[in-house]
Amino acid sequence: MSRIILVHGAWHGGWSWELIKPLLEWQGHEVLAPDLPGMGEDAASGHVATLDEWAMFIAGMAGAGGEPATLVGHSRGGIVISRAAELAPQAVSKLVYVAGVMPLPGETMGALFKNDPNGSMAQFRHTLTLSEDGRTSRCTDRDAARATFYTRTPPDLADQAFARLSPEPTGLNAAPLVLTPERYGRIPRHYILCEQDETIHLRLQRAMIAAQPCPVSTLDTDHSPFYSTPDELARMIDAVAGPKK
Repeated sequence: MSRIILVHGAWHGGWSWELIKPLLEWQGHEVLAPDLPGMGEDAASGHVATLDEWAMFIAGMAGAGGEPATLVGHSRGGIVISRAAELAPQAVSKLVYVAGVMPLPGETMGALFKNDPNGSMAQFRHTLTLSEDGRTSRCTDRDAARATFYTRTPPDLADQAFARLSPEPTGLNAAPLVLTPERYGRIPRHYILCEQDETIHLRLQRAMIAAQPCPVSTLDTDHSPFYSTPDELARMIDAVAGPKK
């Protein structure tokens, strides 16, 4: 079957795919769910990464397996897989956005969210704690996290996830996404839309899809389908990835 690389979202780590990875492996896929540099278990290093560093990390992982890989990006992971496809299109077979951030070429993630000023993320950002140098933000309000990320996630899983959140680089919001039609634009995209998402609101997900049309699958769930609807999400990823060519 396919090689699949699962890329986690903001403040999270590779651990967020812990229910999805075995389901996809059971289907016969080769699955990787790494911590991005400075995130997850690597957060203790104190390293503050850039978008291109993360993209090169994922592009290198995609290119190391011989066969091109399907890249799956959740939330902020969307900008990582987009840029990775630009850097190494020959190593990427498909891009899958799970409630993912999918900016246009030259657009920033921050600009996208400014177009949705009444969305929950605008309120959530007021609950974040900045580091002394302002280079990272940390989610320290459990209730705010549950109301933003995990509204349909079982409470025990939501609490476990909150306890593992790590600092997120703030510079990513202002990083323009450098993409070209010849490289990123040639990779097939698929969007998994989450209808009850309080992080990337439904209207913003639809606006991104309208700006860059692609096939869409829909889940009636929150921003964290890897916990709230893992079986359904794994089936969708399996269907999109398909067998190796």
